[in-house]
Amino acid sequence: MNKLLRAGLFFPAMTIALLCSVTTLSLMATSLTHAYAATSNPSLGVAEDFAVLGNSAVANTGSTAIIGNLGATSATAITGFPPGFISGINHAGDAATQKAQHDASTAYKSTAEKPCNENLTGQDLAAKLLTPGIYCFASSAFLRGSLLLDGQGNPDSVFIIQVGSGLITTDNANVLLIRGAQPCHVFWQVAGTATLGTNTSFEGNILAWNSIRTMAGARSDGGLYALHGMVTLDNNRIQACNTSALSTAVYIVPSSVTVTKPVQHP
Repeated sequence: MNKLLRAGLFFPAMTIALLCSVTTLSLMATSLTHAYAATSNPSLGVAEDFAVLGNSAVANTGSTAIIGNLGATSATAITGFPPGFISGINHAGDAATQKAQHDASTAYKSTAEKPCNENLTGQDLAAKLLTPGIYCFASSAFLRGSLLLDGQGNPDSVFIIQVGSGLITTDNANVLLIRGAQPCHVFWQVAGTATLGTNTSFEGNILAWNSIRTMAGARSDGGLYALHGMVTLDNNRIQACNTSALSTAVYIVPSSVTVTKPVQHP
């Protein structure tokens, strides 16, 4: 529930509904409580400063808010800013983007090579309660509702979800963090393309081999890294893990977007 306090796009009715969802899912979720060995947090290197990192392009529609840096391979590969807003730096085509892409690729390889603790192939992530560990799908992974990630009181707990093909969330899907789980310690290693459905509320870093598409109103605490494709945005709010170095000045942003002071993640 700590994500609800950080979220920049946030409505009281939605808050009440999500709080009720947490209570209900805590009782109904399929809990995977195996005792897994501690997993180290994969390093994103300088990529953690980037909220959105595309390879071929980044294309935005509407008043997307990027809390962190933005990057793509060439100076002309990023479109839609403005009207989109960037709190960090547009690194289109520069050396920082090249280094970030290298580090994101290294993180992808590191997460992909870790041994799987629990094979969830063929199962929907909705209504599951996952404890820290490494989960894998041999093919596509779907989230058609709400997923709970339980940190078990440890803010350093790590979750890695390895997806053998595409990752797809349906409209209004949620990833909810409870008992100390932190978005910057959640990694989605996707061997294909990731798609966040309309108004999805997502947690964790997405390392996608191909492209990433966020539908209208989707939000993510954690960076979006498309290693060999593009990132497509539509009235979203995306926050990088490392925002501690960003300016704390008051930002001039579209009236439809609320941006708070950047959060310093551990």
